[in-house]
Order: sequence, then structure tokens, then C-alpha cells
Amino acid sequence: MIPREPPIASAQPEQPPQPQPANEAFWSYQDLAFFVSFGFLSAVLSSLLVAVLHLGSVVVRLLLLQTFLYVFVIASLFTIFRLRYREPFWRALGFRYPEKSAWLSAFLGPALAIGTGILGTLLRAPQIELPFQDFLKTPATMAALGTLVVVMGPFCEELVFRGFLMPLLVRSLGVLPGIVLAAALFGCMHGPEYRWSWRHVVLIGLAGVAFGYARHLTRSTTAAALMHATFNLTQFAAFLFSNK
Repeated sequence: MIPREPPIASAQPEQPPQPQPANEAFWSYQDLAFFVSFGFLSAVLSSLLVAVLHLGSVVVRLLLLQTFLYVFVIASLFTIFRLRYREPFWRALGFRYPEKSAWLSAFLGPALAIGTGILGTLLRAPQIELPFQDFLKTPATMAALGTLVVVMGPFCEELVFRGFLMPLLVRSLGVLPGIVLAAALFGCMHGPEYRWSWRHVVLIGLAGVAFGYARHLTRSTTAAALMHATFNLTQFAAFLFSNK
């Protein structure tokens, strides 16, 4: 009698490794500590540069101070990603064109600005004189302010809060807590500008939550930056109209 050969167990096909999410943070809280420390140093260096240069009026010096600070912030993040990790800077921070949501993100910005304005009225947010009136004296300073508010500000702030900070918090805390905490810090950053009015901080924080969800749903920091830019553009237009 010929012995039967034992049945050959069917080999299970190996599962291919699952790709990592495109917006997963591979950096660490040590990098965040470096960034915060460098940010403080950047503020000091920017102030010293503006003081040493003695260029123009107070308005010009404020514009230069903000510009220098943004440059130093970008330089610190570039140092982390290119020198420490040797990773593509823009791709690592989620700057990819959101093909299916670019226009939607741009249109949601004004809607969000109007919504937060209505909510501010309901909360009886106080009218605070912002340090922008002096920028309206000449067309040149007005154009510079518009560039700072509508282009440079949203780009650099989204680079930091939704490109760098939020993915790290989402990885550690989960989606909702990560988005909310990044937005809360974003609101607090604008606190001095509004004399720490809690209503304004809350409103800006809520806008930050919306920017964060745009970043999370599209996996694109560009979508959040577009939404932020049109949000600021709407507020800037209202500011110009109210100061005619």
C-alpha cells in the first residue's frame, strides 16, 4: 500500500506592507523643542536686526520685524527636515496641491470669515483697535500689509501649525484632540494682538479647527493655507472698508 503524501498546506500570500499615511509625522517632540527654542531666538534676532538697521518709520520696522521672523521660522524648519532627516521639505510638511478641493478650500475661507464675524457679534466681542491703522497712510505700506496678512501670514502659520505641529499632536493624541490643541495654540498666539480678549482668542481658535480639518481631510497643508488666505483676505477687505 502506497502511503499517501500529506496534503500540502496552501501558502498564504504575504500581505504587502501598508503604506504610511501621507501626513504622518516622522519627527519628534525633540524637534518641536528645538523649533520653539529657535523661534524664541528668532524673535530676539529679528528685534535686534530691526533696531540696528534703523530703517524708516515704525510701520516699516514692524513689517521688517514680521518678515524677518517668518524667514527665521522657515529656516529652522528647513534645518530640521533637510539636515536632520534629509527629507523633502515641502512634501514632508504636506504642501501638495489639493486637486479635488483647491477651489472649495478657497471658497470656504470667506464663508468661515463671515461665520466667525456673526458669532463674534453674538458673543459681543469687544471692538479692539488693531495696530494696523498706521499702515493705511500710504499705498506702499497698505500693499505691504496686504501681502503680509493675505500671503505670508497664512503660508507661514499653516506651515507651522497644520504642517508641523498638528500631525505630531494627531499622532500622539488622535485626530480630534490633535486638531483642537493645535487650534487652541494658534488662537493663543494671536492673543496679544487682541489684548487677550477671550472672545477673539476663541474665534481664532475655531477658525484654526476649520483649517485643521481641511488639512486632515485633504492631507494637504496647501488646502489649509488657501482657506486661511481667503479667510484673511475677507477680513482685510472688511478692515479696509471700515477705515475709509
